[in-house]
Amino acid sequence: MKRRLALSAGSLGLAAILALPGTALGQSEGNGFLFRQPTGSFTLRMGLAMPNATGDPFSDFTQNLTLSKSSYDAFDMAGDVAFTVNPRLDVVVSAGWAGSQAGSEMRHWLDANDEPIRQTTTLQRVPLTVSLKYYLRSRGRAVGRFAWVPASGLVPYVGAGGGVMYSRIHQWGNFVGQDTIIRSDAFSSESWTGTAHAFAGVELPLGPRFVLSAEARYAYAKTPLGPDFYQFGDMNLSGFSVTLGMGVRF
Repeated sequence: MKRRLALSAGSLGLAAILALPGTALGQSEGNGFLFRQPTGSFTLRMGLAMPNATGDPFSDFTQNLTLSKSSYDAFDMAGDVAFTVNPRLDVVVSAGWAGSQAGSEMRHWLDANDEPIRQTTTLQRVPLTVSLKYYLRSRGRAVGRFAWVPASGLVPYVGAGGGVMYSRIHQWGNFVGQDTIIRSDAFSSESWTGTAHAFAGVELPLGPRFVLSAEARYAYAKTPLGPDFYQFGDMNLSGFSVTLGMGVRF
């Protein structure tokens, strides 16, 4: 339910951009100009990250604890610094963070007082990446030698890249051991691993300097787990995200 609501919110945000009156969009080009073509931009994006949460250790958590895939849906934020290579191509350096925290109970056990046996699980992902970002239409045009006017309307783009990702999974609370005794314990694993991603989105100029964006991204990553989770294989860190952003050209 939480994932469907978040996707609906993202869709509404994109629909709101698309639904802006044509006259307002047409005014973007006439609202001003820069004295030179921008050489780059900085964008802050925020939205929802939805890890796939499949395979180890997530399948075990779903079977034995009251957790589901949506338990790992997280607030996602990222900063992008883009450097213009040509009028339609940027190199983008990005850093992001997504983190979730979910409470749970043992599915098949109660304590001696018939009370739930509770735990908390957190998952954090921090990607550091470099991407190529290609615009499917021109972002603006030069007027003479001393002026650059932004394009009117939506400017779609696509891109792909890779880098490294830090991840940490941490779980603490009460657990039933193999001897059926309830114990308080904590388990943690953190690591760095490689990651790759692809994305698509649209930008809407808000005058010559500022840009509003909506983006969908899929990231791929897997990492080995530490000794606390020795019984599991690699953890799947892949997932989908949707974000809205505000950028400034420089």
